[in-house]
Amino acid sequence: MRMFSFVALSLLIASPLFAQAPKVSAAAAPPDVAAPPADAVKSPSGLASKVITPGTGKTHPGASDIVTVHYTGWKTDGSMFDSSVLRGKPATFPLDGVIKGWTEGVQLMVEGEKRRLWIPDTLAYKGQPQRPQGMLVFDVELISLASLAAPADVKAPPADAKNTVSGLAYKVLTRGTGTKHPSATSNVTVHYTGWTTDGKRFDSSVARGQPISFNLDEVIKGWTEGVQLMVDGEKARFWIPDTLAYKGQPQRPQGTLVFDIELISFK
Repeated sequence: MRMFSFVALSLLIASPLFAQAPKVSAAAAPPDVAAPPADAVKSPSGLASKVITPGTGKTHPGASDIVTVHYTGWKTDGSMFDSSVLRGKPATFPLDGVIKGWTEGVQLMVEGEKRRLWIPDTLAYKGQPQRPQGMLVFDVELISLASLAAPADVKAPPADAKNTVSGLAYKVLTRGTGTKHPSATSNVTVHYTGWTTDGKRFDSSVARGQPISFNLDEVIKGWTEGVQLMVDGEKARFWIPDTLAYKGQPQRPQGTLVFDIELISFK
């Protein structure tokens, strides 16, 4: 039985942050929408930005972090083409899964900050049909961030990890609130992120913003065994050898795989 479908992220490179214009009146464009003002900061890539409201956070997102933002986007003629603000729902996405101007620009921010970005077409949608063309201007508010960077011990289990007879290694990261463990046939709901031992992230329900539910006897052996060790609310890290993962299965990640798993519930 297969473990994951490995569906593409909903926000793919070269196709993020663009939706049909909300069926509400457009937000007024800023007075400097046509071009960056003299006090905007310009980067070598051509991106220009200006802090509108300073943030309260201290940490900047990394290129692979998950961010939650509110934003509004305009063309330089002042026409608005997209706005999470007018939809009334912030957007959450992995920062390495969006246009280059966003990947670079949001990394300059801290939580609570609002910044205006002037993104040249080379960092936006140049040549992509049905996308806004030319320089785009975004007001972005960084609400929160979460890191999906590979853990420091991704290459091998640390000394305080526990080992099972099968070769599975695991370590509890956050203790749970439950007292019962799932069985091998339980239906579980989890959030997870998976890396290969070179630190490459290959799958993440966290990045998609949606936990996944499945029967525990329908997944790779390392998951079937490992999740039975957990209780509700627990988060653990698992080092799963290839014999308990996808050994010999084409188009699946090979070798030892590392997963951070949060058990949300089971039945």
